[in-house]
Amino acid sequence: MNLLADDELERSAVVANCRMNRERELVGSNGYEKEVGFNPLEFLRQRTASGRGTAWLDLCCSSGKALIQTAEVILAEGLQVAIVGVDLLGMFHRYDHDPMNLRLIEASLRTWRPDRSFDLIACVHGLHYVGDKLGLIARAASWLTGDGLFVASLDLHNVKIADGKPLGRRIAADLRRGGLEYDRRRRLVSCRGGRAVDLPYRYLGADDRAGPNYTGQPAVDSYYAMTGK
Repeated sequence: MNLLADDELERSAVVANCRMNRERELVGSNGYEKEVGFNPLEFLRQRTASGRGTAWLDLCCSSGKALIQTAEVILAEGLQVAIVGVDLLGMFHRYDHDPMNLRLIEASLRTWRPDRSFDLIACVHGLHYVGDKLGLIARAASWLTGDGLFVASLDLHNVKIADGKPLGRRIAADLRRGGLEYDRRRRLVSCRGGRAVDLPYRYLGADDRAGPNYTGQPAVDSYYAMTGK
């Protein structure tokens, strides 16, 4: 099988699919709350109640619609919250208010790194289009504050070893050993508290011909070799 390097993958029509998160809102039937099980705005409000500044990083944020909705409420309520959204395509909705509380960044998560830590990091349906899914998960965990929360959609059927077999239960067990949790029913990986995550896998490349996953949209298979750690 000819696997794609990540720079090739990012030029794929599958990765350029902007339909998945394009109109995703904060709440409602197409909202973050439905996908991750909590309202990010309420999470941020609770964090700021102690009087400290709070930050949310959204990976693969698409148009940034939900982030803009959140930023408008935060601005109106005078909360000390910084919001950062990163997306490969940069097809962001317009935001006309104070840019200090919201940054929407067009960048590849293969190379992008933040300049601060975050209380909340989310990646809703973004990992489906990422080559090195496990690498991004490990990096995101390291970007958390000491008591921050990372949560991301992850379909283990799209994480495979070199012979094409899904890693499934083994990956879930290795994630737990690394200090993360995996909810099979909701297909969510999560982590509480910033940490260094060293998973026993070496990324080989990606296949953009995987076809639709559970979302009904075409996804990317990520291939790994086990390192035996």
